[in-house]
Amino acid sequence: MKMDFPQVDLPTEVLAWTNVTEDILNIYKQSCRLQACIVAICTEGSMKASINLLDYEIHPNDLITLLPGTIIQFRERTEKVCLCLAGFSAHCAGRINLMKNIGNAYPKLIEQPVVPLNEEVASYLKDYFALLSRASCNENFEMDSELVELSLQTILTSIRLIYHKFPGENSSSNRKKEICRELIQAITENYKNERRAQFYADKLGISLQHLSTTVRQVTGKSVLDTIAYIVIMDAKAKLKGTNMTIQEIAYSLNFPSASFFGKYFRRYVGMTPLDFRNR
Repeated sequence: MKMDFPQVDLPTEVLAWTNVTEDILNIYKQSCRLQACIVAICTEGSMKASINLLDYEIHPNDLITLLPGTIIQFRERTEKVCLCLAGFSAHCAGRINLMKNIGNAYPKLIEQPVVPLNEEVASYLKDYFALLSRASCNENFEMDSELVELSLQTILTSIRLIYHKFPGENSSSNRKKEICRELIQAITENYKNERRAQFYADKLGISLQHLSTTVRQVTGKSVLDTIAYIVIMDAKAKLKGTNMTIQEIAYSLNFPSASFFGKYFRRYVGMTPLDFRNR
């Protein structure tokens, strides 16, 4: 049975804070699925969080990257906790190609959404978040949409460079996570031509049942939902960031027709591609 979670978005295109305490984090005490893209750094204290149904401990200078579609729940804290963050609404995130900006860091990011930063790198990102906070919270200053998009792209590019240098987890320590990482890597390389779960099971050399069970246990999603997440991310970027017709987008993603693409898009987004483009 499909697991349904409350959908959470941001009220504005960009929202940044330098002093996020438990009063705000209590919003996420119950599991919810983010529509927004949120990047945060722990500045004080420590806490536990569930990200895509896996538990993580968060400590000072840890970087937390939450892409649209992430299932998040903040659990208990061991002491006073404080975060600084920058969040971008689903509408903003949908206008850029997140995959293009994150690049080959995507599999590591999905596997390890929480990574430690050294003091210097953490300070640079904190300063950038503080700048965004000043701008986004200033009633007399309205950030242009293009500036908001560039800010998100800058942060995502920084994340890509951070993960490029990060070694990642020892794959032998958790084979289930490694299977999911390999699946996501295979999807990012083949999603325009292949959306069959069996194709990816064959590519990973395991049975479809084993793949399906593993992905569900690690991420809470089905294999088809995981494939669709990446397909829809690309489709949203093309709808918001290009002048391609819906038929051209459908063909670029190897759908047989605009009608078939529209049904697929609506199944996962809840609206037609045209409604998404025009909203």
